[in-house]
Amino acid sequence: MTIVKLKVAWIGKTKEPAIESLTNEYLKRLSRYAEIEGLSLKDEAALLAISGKAARPQKKHTLVLLDPRGKQFSSEELARFLDDQQQRNPLPLLFVIGSADGFSEEMRKSAVMLLSLGKLTIAHELARVVLLEQLYRACTILKGHPYHLGH
Repeated sequence: MTIVKLKVAWIGKTKEPAIESLTNEYLKRLSRYAEIEGLSLKDEAALLAISGKAARPQKKHTLVLLDPRGKQFSSEELARFLDDQQQRNPLPLLFVIGSADGFSEEMRKSAVMLLSLGKLTIAHELARVVLLEQLYRACTILKGHPYHLGH
């Protein structure tokens, strides 16, 4: 397995200290298994700039948007997706959680995949923590770490 390169971005400021703490904890845990960066973005225009979709992109990424209409994975399927993407493409996977208004149709079309965490509606800040935990779980699955066993 290659080293997984991940960026997780969210639109909007973090309001809850507990969410900030959990975000930092999972970013720290993920750093043992992957190149990881967490980004807070002001709006979709900032996302366009970092995703390589703007007129003058800063960096290129493989864009994955969290969207209720997206594909649902088991933890094992998410691990396989991470591994497959990194085997085929050296660019970091950029997972993005949008604002309460979601993403524009243009942004959805530019994503390599729309990912859903399930049919339930989850507050955006909690969705970030769930995504980070699932990315951590996927990395431990790929490395054969026992974290996932029995869960």
